[in-house]
Amino acid sequence: MLGLLEGAGFSFASDETEADIIVINTCCFIDAAKEESIEAILEMAEYKKSGRCKKIIVCGCMAERYKEEIIKELPEVDEIIGVSELSGIIKACVDEETDRAPEKNEDEIKRVVTTGGHFEFLKIADGCDKRCTYCIIPYLRGPYKSVDIDILVNEAQSLAKSGVKELVIVAQETTLYGRDLYGKDMLPELLSRLCRIEDLRWIRLLYAYPEDITDELLNVMAREEKIVKYIDMPIQHASDKILKKMGRRTSRRQLCEIIEKARKIMPDIAIRTSLITGFPGETEQDFKQLCKFVKEIKFDRLGTFIYSCEDGTPAALFDGQIDENIKIARQEKIMKIQQKISKERNASLIGKTFEVFVEGYIPDENIYVGRTYMDSPDVDSCFYFESDYTLMSGDFVLAKVTDSDEYDLFGVMTEKL
Repeated sequence: MLGLLEGAGFSFASDETEADIIVINTCCFIDAAKEESIEAILEMAEYKKSGRCKKIIVCGCMAERYKEEIIKELPEVDEIIGVSELSGIIKACVDEETDRAPEKNEDEIKRVVTTGGHFEFLKIADGCDKRCTYCIIPYLRGPYKSVDIDILVNEAQSLAKSGVKELVIVAQETTLYGRDLYGKDMLPELLSRLCRIEDLRWIRLLYAYPEDITDELLNVMAREEKIVKYIDMPIQHASDKILKKMGRRTSRRQLCEIIEKARKIMPDIAIRTSLITGFPGETEQDFKQLCKFVKEIKFDRLGTFIYSCEDGTPAALFDGQIDENIKIARQEKIMKIQQKISKERNASLIGKTFEVFVEGYIPDENIYVGRTYMDSPDVDSCFYFESDYTLMSGDFVLAKVTDSDEYDLFGVMTEKL
């Protein structure tokens, strides 16, 4: 959307008080996301009263799902754009009396990088065919739709030329990439082609569903130096009963086999996962199985969500809905287990040297902030390190770990790369 607007002659303000138009991109995947979206709309609407803002535009998933409710309950909103209407952003921003540049085909629009310029996300597909019983995404975004491989490679080349060093591969599910367009899984081929882009240094894979992680994919990840040895593998649970109720495609035994294989092919791989606590019908025994699994597998990174009952999903109608306090208590217990695992893992890294992607500087402490290959932007841990050299965001250095805590590493730079 930013690319479309830029192509139509709009400029962007870094401060809401300076904006004539404020666009809010919303999410409604879980209740917390809906609440955050509504709070953002109400907060931005204040600028219509006290600032120069003349128009509030709401887009994204919540706009798609709750259009009539937004019109009724949030009169501050001037325009609503659903997930399939992105090109309508120009029309929504244009005043009737104002002439603007003509709209272009979305494939011709250059991306506007908003992550600082040194890492960027490459969305390779949209929608999902899996229809897990708790998930609203297939109803909002439709069936799985891969982006043409040549378009993706061209976009990645453009991002690399603009200074992007790390490319983070995302979709609702990355592992199915290409099956709808080419009749076969094309993620290994896409990754191989992306690795040939000279200016890219790191390529990171997120949202790889375990049942579709193939030997070919793991072997490409192991072979290609630019692909960091990191994979985000959402499993959601480890009780076979709950996995089946969730509509997942794997059993506990299969999950163990997939993780064991990944670690055998890439002994230094960092595996991240996400879990759900308090799914309808989750008994104490089911939860104990999940806790035991987390203790045995020892994931490198782990996030836990409490089950969110979403209207329109099969799980919303299931018997055995769990009390909110029980969901939260189970979430906290899982995170305490993971905290202990993370602390032990980090302590084992003291004395080792890692390649670090520099992301910032804390002047009051004279400390740089970066990430190792084990950490995805925004969601994982940080590496805080000292340096005798002046560094810039986007630099790569070697740094030695001298200390650690439950989540982060601390150390000193040994060499600039």
